[in-house]
This record gives sequence, C-alpha cells and structure tokens, in this order.
Amino acid sequence: MEHVDTLILGAGAAGLFCAGSILELAKSPEKPRVLVIDHARAPGEKIRISGGGRCNFTNLATGRDRFLSQNPRFCASALAGYPASEFVAMVDRHGIAWHEKTLGQLFCDDSARQIIDMLLNRMRGAQLWLETAINAVEPREGGYLVATSRGPVQARNVVVATGGKSIPKMGATGFGYDLARQFGLRLIEPRAALVPLTFAEQDLDLCRPLAGVSVEAEVSHGEGRSATRFRDGLLFTHRGLSGPAILQISSFWKPGDDILVDLAPGRNTAEELKTQRGQGGRIAVGTALARILPARLADAITTELRLDGARLADQPNPRIESLSQRVHRWRLRPVGSEGWRTAEVTLGGVDCRDLDARDMQARSQPGLYFIGEVVDVTGWLGGYNFQWAWASAHAAAKGIVSAAVSSAAAD
Repeated sequence: MEHVDTLILGAGAAGLFCAGSILELAKSPEKPRVLVIDHARAPGEKIRISGGGRCNFTNLATGRDRFLSQNPRFCASALAGYPASEFVAMVDRHGIAWHEKTLGQLFCDDSARQIIDMLLNRMRGAQLWLETAINAVEPREGGYLVATSRGPVQARNVVVATGGKSIPKMGATGFGYDLARQFGLRLIEPRAALVPLTFAEQDLDLCRPLAGVSVEAEVSHGEGRSATRFRDGLLFTHRGLSGPAILQISSFWKPGDDILVDLAPGRNTAEELKTQRGQGGRIAVGTALARILPARLADAITTELRLDGARLADQPNPRIESLSQRVHRWRLRPVGSEGWRTAEVTLGGVDCRDLDARDMQARSQPGLYFIGEVVDVTGWLGGYNFQWAWASAHAAAKGIVSAAVSSAAAD
C-alpha cells in the first residue's frame, strides 16, 4: 500500500503544476508526499504539441471575460490568485526565452519541451507514475483508497486533473466526468470546442475547391450588439472552414445556428469596385475582386454569382452592392464540427456550482478537487486554457496546503 498526502490524477498541464505548487507552498521542513499518476507514456503530451510545438503558455490579456462557463464568475478567484504575470515570471526565472504574438499570446522561442521540463523540475520530490491505470477511487476514513494497476494508494486528498475528451489520440477520456458522477457532482454536457466547423453539400461546393486558401476574416455569431465577433485567420478545408477565427466562434456556435463571415473586414468592397470601374472598367469582375481577396477565392465567388468572365464596366451599382454583400455578409449554417478528433479543448464539464471557487474542492466531498479542463471553464484560443490550468491548479494547491496546516495545528 502506497501512502501519500495528495494523489493527483493526470500528468498534464494542471496536474504537473498542482504538484509543483503543493511542494513550493508547503513551509514545513518535511515536504508533503505527492504522487502524480497518468496512463500515458510521457507527461505533458498536450503541452508538447501545443502552439505548433512552441506552447502558447499564457495570454497577457487574461481575464474572466475570456472564458466560457455556465457560471461566468467562477473562474475569477483562481485567475486573480495566480495571474499570467506570475507564470511569465516563472518562465523567466528558468531562463526560457519567449516572444509575444498577436493579441497577447506568449510562445516559447525554442520548444514546448522547455515548459514540460520546467514543470517536472518544479515538482522534484513528488513521485510520477506513468503508464498506470486508475481502476477505482473510493472514500475511506481520512481520505481515499485508489486502486491502480501498480497497486493500491491511500491518499488524504485526490486531485482530478484528467482533462476533457479533446484529442483522444493523445489519450483523452471521460474518466474525470465518471468520477464526478460517482461522487454526486453535476455535469454540464461536454462538447468539442475550438474546433473546425463542417458544412452541408451546397456550402462544401465552394469550400472544397478552395482547400488551403486562407484569408483574414471577421466571423460573428448572434445578432446586433450581443453578437460575438472574432477577427483572425480563416482557412478553407475539404470539410468546411477552420483557422483561428472559426475555432474561436465554434465555442459559441450551437447546432442550428448561423454564423456570419466578413471576408474583407475593414474594407468597403462596393466602393473599391466602383472606383476600379471608373478607372478602367474593361477588366473582369474576378480580376478586380482579386485585388481585394485571394485570387482563387475571388474567382469562386464570381463564378457562384455567375459573374465569371463578366466585365466590371457592365455591372450596375445594385449588382456591385450584391457582390459586396456576398463578401462582407456571407451567412452560413454549419451542420456540425470535426468533433473530439481535432478539438483543442472541451466545453462543459464538472458543474462549477458543485466546486468551491477558492480552492476547487468539491463542496460535498472534502479532499476531492477538480482542476483544469475537466471543469466547466473553457478559454478562448490563445493561451487562455493553459492559464486556467495554472491558476486552477495553484488554487487547489493553496487549499490543500492550508488545510494541512490547519489540521496540524489542531493536532
């Protein structure tokens, strides 16, 4: 029988960080006994592949408005307790060079492996069991008895950091949700998020020939002032649309909803085409439009509107306005998404109403904590989900260390 103070299920971003934070925060000469278990062959696999192999490890614009949840205020406490600046300072202390891309996104200059190594070094003193299955978790007096493929473990605290269902080829499962149900916690139905969207045949007729074409676009969901909008890259694929703008809007889209795409945000296509018409209207409409959009996309749109080969000089204002409308207000109704296979994160998860926002502990089950992606808190694209992993893990670690100090004082 292995006896530990805290058993952490999951050796991803949240699990590794939680282990390191417990050891870092503990002030007693005798460090707490921490064990991290994962069924994978290597720790931090989603970190390794993130950001094109350079790990978008946080975002300087982190705030609770950048997260989706049925309880939007829940994440505020953890995010305030461990802001992005704290993680950046840690990265700096470990000598990891980084750079900022657009919208506050921070990436390693070299490799995501540097972040994994930093987390492993930080949790030095904890045990790490890889390729180990969890067979059962049962409450016992003073803690939990956990049956594993390497034998039983007795733990005072259990931290569930098993992630969501996204990217099953990396080993993702719904284990954390099953465990939450076992202990009576509610779930917000998980679904794929930050994922490419797929379309019906009539829209695929346009998308398929354009596979590989990218353009900056503004994609919106909803109407009027309440609409959610993202301006970023859009990529045509054989299945539909992808790229950062589409991944962002996928977290807000629900089956049956439309999305609106502006393929030339910040430009006035109608006025530009009218100006070109006045300067030399003999050119083809597609040639004129290709000065605004990628040539293949311009050709596809003019073909769709039966303007291929037509001269710009022959187009009256109403037809130019109609063409401009097609460029700036392309309304689409996705039929679905590519699902868990390509989803970067999971939307939904353990209901925040059943967790204490201060330390991520289950309200009805002392010593049981849920952190990271398994919780119903999902960030925008751009490093926000890693920051939630760090912040929620740190909150749980503080709670665990504080409870241990209080227990020792009572004894």
